[in-house]
Amino acid sequence: MARLTVRDLMDARGRHQFAMLRVETIEEAEAAARAGVELLSVPPAMLHDRRFREAAPDCFAFPGQNFYEIGGTEGFLRWALPLYAQGADGFYCSGSLATVRALADHGLPVCGHVGLIPSKRTWTGGFKAVGKTLETAQLVWNQCRALEEAGAFAVEIEVVPHSITQAIAEKTGLFLISMGAGRGGHAQYLFSDDVLGQNRGHIPRHAKVYADFAAEHERLQALRIDAMSRFARDVHEGDYPAPQHLVDCDPAVVESFRDWLDGQ
Repeated sequence: MARLTVRDLMDARGRHQFAMLRVETIEEAEAAARAGVELLSVPPAMLHDRRFREAAPDCFAFPGQNFYEIGGTEGFLRWALPLYAQGADGFYCSGSLATVRALADHGLPVCGHVGLIPSKRTWTGGFKAVGKTLETAQLVWNQCRALEEAGAFAVEIEVVPHSITQAIAEKTGLFLISMGAGRGGHAQYLFSDDVLGQNRGHIPRHAKVYADFAAEHERLQALRIDAMSRFARDVHEGDYPAPQHLVDCDPAVVESFRDWLDGQ
């Protein structure tokens, strides 16, 4: 399959539900690609690793990083342009509309963020749904409209009532990436940590756990501790290294070497 383009995503709106995951490692990226996940959010550094495109050659890749870690508009451009050269397909941007506009002016595909924006949650009351009242539903719509006017092609719409998302999808030209915002979105987005069950803390309501990697990590950690404990005990008790772990040489060489050392 050829690598997905922005045009492919836009043409498929309303006809195909895309799967999207945040992956943190090359192994996760490869697994996602082989599993049929089309869209990936990735740490920016992953785009500079040639193994990424070997592992996920056809996936549409969004490098994602919070705006306060990147800086203002000029910082975003300095961040995005080298990533574009390395094969990024789109750019997550939770920065200002001016930043979205500048990226779009350079022909870079931009994905904004509306609804619950974790880095800006103070404005909407913390980690909770946004859009449950008329006022906040209007806020989400206005955010979408402003991002589209600024040149974004997509938005992540996070923890918004699914009926509000559906209504917005019927009116916007944006590609909607739903994280806990219902099937009105054109893609469904989760974190691989949640899908794989790698968390032991709070699991978001919208997350669905498909595996229990945390239990497997705990099992592997117990094996690490046991193996390392036995190694340390062998060292302390003189059982390691044993003869089978050693190399040696002819005794005559050792004797000659000792004689030579004595003369130094």
